[in-house]
Amino acid sequence: MKKHIPNFITSLNLASGFIASIFALTGDLVTASWLILAAMIFDFLDGFSARLLRAYSDIGKELDSLADVVSFGVAPALIIYKLIDISIALHNPEMAAKSQVIKALFLYFPVIMPVCAALRLAIFNIDETQKKMFKGLPTPANALAVISLVIGVHYTDVKILDDFAGSVSALILLTAVLSALMLIKLPLLSLKMESLKFRGNEGRYILVISVVIAFAFLQLKAAPLIIPLYLVASLISLAIKRSTA
Repeated sequence: MKKHIPNFITSLNLASGFIASIFALTGDLVTASWLILAAMIFDFLDGFSARLLRAYSDIGKELDSLADVVSFGVAPALIIYKLIDISIALHNPEMAAKSQVIKALFLYFPVIMPVCAALRLAIFNIDETQKKMFKGLPTPANALAVISLVIGVHYTDVKILDDFAGSVSALILLTAVLSALMLIKLPLLSLKMESLKFRGNEGRYILVISVVIAFAFLQLKAAPLIIPLYLVASLISLAIKRSTA
């Protein structure tokens, strides 16, 4: 019985991602974002329960990747799709009226996100070198970058976030950068720690401390800073490893 528990939790991840996609399409981007966050929690818990119960399986590995494509590839892409749609309707109605082709190109540009997420997960599944460090942006981090923008806009009054979320060009750029980061072989931190020692975990401690400080001073305004801080901490960790090698 216990061998099915991780797969059940993974299924909750998939269900959360699917429901988040529905909310995104109906325009409720905040609820969609919280559901994606729930999917992240389930994504953590399925791996944790598998290790705790020693309930590993090939089916579980494949199911996990399929769920991640939906929750951290399709769902965040639909959020960006809806943001672009809203931005065009509010700020560029003349473009939508004159050229349906151009509008479609903008609207459907986010399709590259789930495609790159699927490729990233497929590569991860066959790459044995990504046990301690990731190569490329993990798909949950991709989703977190998107939902942190939505949460930041909804729960704060930071004008730059409003302007960013309302700009078609900025949203296209965000999609392109996140999609590229998932595929480039940039060494990035895995949060799995073999010990609590500072040495060897410098980047992880830098990340945790910087995120805690950011939220302590900025509250939810700090949400969009999580992924930039993650990238910076990863680069610092890489530099430390190279200097001590």
